[in-house]
Amino acid sequence: MKVAILCGGFGTRLREETEFKPKPMVEIGGRPILWHIMKGYANCGFQEFVLALGYKGDAIRDYFLHYEVRNRDFTVTLGSRDVQVHAGTHGEDGWRVTLADTGPETLTGGRIKRLRPYLEGETFMATYGDGVADIDLKALLAYHRSKGKLATVTAVRPSSRFGELGIVDGIVSVFQEKPQVQQGWINGGFFVFEPQALDMIDGDSDTLEQGLLMKLADQGQLAVYQHGGFWQCMDTYREMELLNDMWRRGQAPWRCWQ
Repeated sequence: MKVAILCGGFGTRLREETEFKPKPMVEIGGRPILWHIMKGYANCGFQEFVLALGYKGDAIRDYFLHYEVRNRDFTVTLGSRDVQVHAGTHGEDGWRVTLADTGPETLTGGRIKRLRPYLEGETFMATYGDGVADIDLKALLAYHRSKGKLATVTAVRPSSRFGELGIVDGIVSVFQEKPQVQQGWINGGFFVFEPQALDMIDGDSDTLEQGLLMKLADQGQLAVYQHGGFWQCMDTYREMELLNDMWRRGQAPWRCWQ
């Protein structure tokens, strides 16, 4: 099964980093967040990726074109084009990555539709290129199939912007720094789609959120998988620092691989 990943946005709220690179290439622990997302899918057995490129897409192309020589020993014969990559293994062996230019200004729904030639008319998974979670992706797919709808969206509880206090008789009994909120669910960005859903996207100017998902909901064709575990997007510099701090401390809940 293929996994479509939206990698083409401008990332304007993370301008400190995205002025020079696309947001999916912003690093957590020395690796692009895109790599972290793909590792999560691959750990669950999904190793075929279709990346929807846009803003500064060449940086993503270059990353994967040179992935082998960046991560293995190799010998190059100067004066020729001969490069010998030496034997060795890493956790990404077997990944199949398709990089598709979906236009610099295309919106999220339009980007997904432009990937149609590479999705081969089959059920596919999809997500954004800027969020990590400890979602059981196999369970998400099984849930989608059990509901028989055209699409399934993962609902998550976001982290609070503020610390939470438990108060008893004027004394703080519990202090939690930026816990997950207990009420309210939001779109967590991990989807499963049937290919027929692509027919409901009008074109490049259609968004996934205000277009396709709303249409599916109106027709009773959008199932929801509720994930109560860890989820965190990377929209701001503060969130980038939060994820990097989790990684440094060895407390990255999304790291489900060895």
